[in-house]
Amino acid sequence: MPGMPGGKPAGVRCIHLLDDLRCALFGLPQRPSCCGGLQPSAEMCGGDRQAALAWLTELERLTTP
Repeated sequence: MPGMPGGKPAGVRCIHLLDDLRCALFGLPQRPSCCGGLQPSAEMCGGDRQAALAWLTELERLTTP
């Protein structure tokens, strides 16, 4: 991952995450395939932004070594 040579550990904020929680690499060739491969679903996104962030937070928790 650009700027994170060891990858992004679970629970660590990505250095490319902007203050408004958008990805600074979105649409750029440097964006890692793991980020581009994450496909939203109704289960992941829930009914609003808060639900989606809660789902992603839980995913991070579950993948923390």
